Amino acid sequence: MSEPEIDLKQPELYINRELSLLEFNRRVLEQAKDERVPLLERVRFLCISSTNLDEFFEVRVAGLMQKAVLGSSEGGPDNMSASEVLREISQRAHRLVNEQYAVLNDVILPALEAREIRFIRRDDWNPSQRRWLRKFFNESLQPVLSPVGLDPAHPFPRILNKSLNFIVSLNGKDAFGRNTRFAVISAPRSVARVIQLPQDETESGPCDFVFLSSVIHAHADDLFYGMTVEGMYQFRLTRNSELFVDEEEIDDLLRAVEGELLTRHYGDIVRLEVAHNCPEPLVKFLQDQFKIPDADTYPVNGPVNLNRVQEIYDLVDKPDLKYPLFSPSLPAQVAGKDIFKAIAKRDLLLHLPFESFLPVIDFLRQAAEDPHVLAIKQTLYRTGPQSAVVDALVKAAHAGKEVTVVIELRARFDEEANVALATRLQQAGVHVVYGVVGYKTHAKMILVVRREAKKLRYYVHLGTGNYHPRTARIYTDYGLMTCSKPIGEDVQKVFNQLTSLGKVAKFNRMLHAPFTLHKGMMGKIEREIEHVRNGQAGRIIIKVNALVEPQLIQALYRASIAGVEIDCIVRGMCRLRPGVPGVSERIRVRSVVGRFLEHTRVFYFANAGEEEVYASSADWMERNMFHRVETCFPIETKTLRQRVMRDLDWYLRDNCQAWLLAADGSYTLATAAEGESVFSAQQALMEALAES
Repeated sequence: MSEPEIDLKQPELYINRELSLLEFNRRVLEQAKDERVPLLERVRFLCISSTNLDEFFEVRVAGLMQKAVLGSSEGGPDNMSASEVLREISQRAHRLVNEQYAVLNDVILPALEAREIRFIRRDDWNPSQRRWLRKFFNESLQPVLSPVGLDPAHPFPRILNKSLNFIVSLNGKDAFGRNTRFAVISAPRSVARVIQLPQDETESGPCDFVFLSSVIHAHADDLFYGMTVEGMYQFRLTRNSELFVDEEEIDDLLRAVEGELLTRHYGDIVRLEVAHNCPEPLVKFLQDQFKIPDADTYPVNGPVNLNRVQEIYDLVDKPDLKYPLFSPSLPAQVAGKDIFKAIAKRDLLLHLPFESFLPVIDFLRQAAEDPHVLAIKQTLYRTGPQSAVVDALVKAAHAGKEVTVVIELRARFDEEANVALATRLQQAGVHVVYGVVGYKTHAKMILVVRREAKKLRYYVHLGTGNYHPRTARIYTDYGLMTCSKPIGEDVQKVFNQLTSLGKVAKFNRMLHAPFTLHKGMMGKIEREIEHVRNGQAGRIIIKVNALVEPQLIQALYRASIAGVEIDCIVRGMCRLRPGVPGVSERIRVRSVVGRFLEHTRVFYFANAGEEEVYASSADWMERNMFHRVETCFPIETKTLRQRVMRDLDWYLRDNCQAWLLAADGSYTLATAAEGESVFSAQQALMEALAES
């Protein structure tokens, strides 16, 4: 019986990527409403929703606006032009922003007040609070404020990206006898946006706060002596924050990135946020100044940067309003032991943040001190400013090891930190390479070359996430530590390619973007189809952060049509439509949003009983497959492979933090069936790995 003739490229089979990403942000916002989540954690989810939306505008919307100007299409198989996508984004983003502030004002703030955590409005300040805030304004705030009256000699000032500003309506004559109608005040970035009131000086509760904007507003008359402030309203601009580096013209990538960083704060404007009570003439005045239409203007009923509310998380000492403290476990295989002997005995698989990141740091520290270690090579995409990983690399260089670090200078929003990191490592004597122009180095690799019994042996760490101690506590990631000779040789080949730019010989075990990863994944999907045709069961499980690459989606559609059972666990963007009759009836898609940010990339193929599990630094996106340097590595040890398969099964069983994607692109929260126990994959992993 022949297979049905179906056009797998038809636009109706694809969800727009930007709209899908916007829907992920809505799922994050839902966590802020969920009463099962501790209250201060709900505050954080609200703030994450705000910062996600900021980045969405800075990158995704900005890119679409550039395409719209050029009149190009959005670029995907859904046939939506950039202008059409922007119109839909505007409608959905306005609804999302309104919902964010409704959650803040109607849900979060009343719940906080019920627990005696209060944001006190100006009209409700008691005399002691007014005196203290007056002193705070005079001593700590006014000296760093520079109000700008607008006239021909004082044009509208340049406004920093995402900074807090006020448009002020004035009445009266200035010091030179002229009528000044408007002024602008920019809040200093060096001052916290949330101010905690001291109990002993203000007759306040232990958790009473005031927004910085309220303090500036309350004392605005002091900034315009002899004039009357008739109105004062917050506004904020969001700008295009993508760095542009002309890859055909540059001869020094470091200097090119440094030069672009200077312009990031003043990129093209993509969004105007303004206080919801700002009079229409003033809104129009701002729109004219910034050439922003109504569609890109967002009235907000509260602080223009919701993310700043998160400052109370560390200021409020109420453990019952936060997730219970969780200490990641340290695998017994390496606890207090020689890590090289431990890895030589058997492979180690770390699952962050349920297990500690410490073995990775110890791996580098011991390598730096071990006289038998000759060389260390590592990729760095994102790492912290005070990083034990970097300290170990510097120590190794000082100890005379050959240390090579491939730093991706263009890691979005970490460019400045990476430039400083490159400088520090170079000063320590580390060989620093900036990757390949035109291809971001996104692979996560460490290679240690050690002399043992007159031979050289490779010790390797391969991961799905960055070498960043902070994200290691909040992102779920796998890290494989092995001394497998075939994998070690593969990693050495990748490093040689990144430094010498030469061609790579055939790999032993790994797949490698932009060369073999896409072809390898396509081949494994086709192999499952062939198994089904031969009368065997076909099964695929994909866990990624994004699933958008059209050819891979089409391959999954073909597999579904052939009879392969497919589960996709996709945290964010997903263009695939599951459950479409005749096309994707055997494909199920879920998104898990919980305490930790899901970040693992794992691929399972049943392979007619010869099961394969791969982990990777790459999502299933065009950029990861064709425009980045990525690694994809097999989990070859049977016990470790079975452990990953167990983890995947738990994510597929999750019925309290999983969202199920329908064919129409909508998500619904998974719920326990009648008589079924509530099950959280992340909670199960915390408990299982704590016991181990």
